[in-house]
Amino acid sequence: QVQLVESGGGLVQPGGSLRLSCAASGSIFGYTMGWYRQAPGKQRELVAASSTLGNTNYADSVKGRFTISRDNAKDTVYLQMNSLKPEDTAVYYCNAKMWRPLLDYWGQGTQVTVSS
Repeated sequence: QVQLVESGGGLVQPGGSLRLSCAASGSIFGYTMGWYRQAPGKQRELVAASSTLGNTNYADSVKGRFTISRDNAKDTVYLQMNSLKPEDTAVYYCNAKMWRPLLDYWGQGTQVTVSS
């Protein structure tokens, strides 16, 4: 059982930056960690993911602007968001995933609002 708690969301102006944190109650070693987001009326989408060994992938819409990182010793995952756009406004969720056995944990989400 892994519990995830996101923090760092808030209101920011276009072009600004935020850093989201996801703190896990247990070890995240062996899990793929990801950040997802969901805007009103839209499906939840993968923003960024990081494997245990640090391989990463990003949604095309955030490449070059967002960076995911993980600190396995601290059981924490981060999402650095730069050059934020109004289209980035959404609830951002932290996810820990394993396929065998099937394990899928979610945080409660943190609101990010990009507006003037």
